[in-house]
Amino acid sequence: MSLKSKLAVGVVILGAGASSRMGRPKLLLPWGETSVIGHLLAQWRALEARQIALVCRRSDRFLAAELRRIGFPSRHRIVNPKPERGMFSSIVCAAKWKGWDADLTAWVIALGDQPHLRMATLRALLSFYSQHPQAVCQPVFEGHRRHPVVLPRDAFFELRRTGARNLKEFLQQTAFPQVECPIKDSGLSLDLDFPEDYENMSLGNWDP
Repeated sequence: MSLKSKLAVGVVILGAGASSRMGRPKLLLPWGETSVIGHLLAQWRALEARQIALVCRRSDRFLAAELRRIGFPSRHRIVNPKPERGMFSSIVCAAKWKGWDADLTAWVIALGDQPHLRMATLRALLSFYSQHPQAVCQPVFEGHRRHPVVLPRDAFFELRRTGARNLKEFLQQTAFPQVECPIKDSGLSLDLDFPEDYENMSLGNWDP
């Protein structure tokens, strides 16, 4: 499934973390023939996302250099001025950003440390969301909700005024319906946190 045919989706890639446990910037790690961020952008472009934006730290010159190398425009970068407040602060920054195309109808909140997710998994999630376009949609693996999360337009903009402390709390408080998309992909439960995670995932030493 492509997004172009049925959905007008924006994608938020969360990339403002400090990568302290990894010891070096996750988004800049080599992945296949490019970097982690290069791979993530290629995935969502292949899925024909209408617009992709990256939330990042201010004055991250190494990331900026990589984004220039792979041709990602600076106008689609969202600066989180206080990334130390955590992932949810980046999500709220994205919701408040004024650069989104006016015709978008839904947003995918994608982690910057899941380059290992299969295209089939992302397609399945988007296809499932297309059947529930007014609901918040999350993939479920082994009984637990995972990322990416898909939010319809009004739910995404509700983030602009939320008093929630994190995404889980926001989803508990929102009145928007929520649906779960069962997907058999163990990659949904994995994050790229430590050097050994990167070694295992980049070499394919895990069971998808």
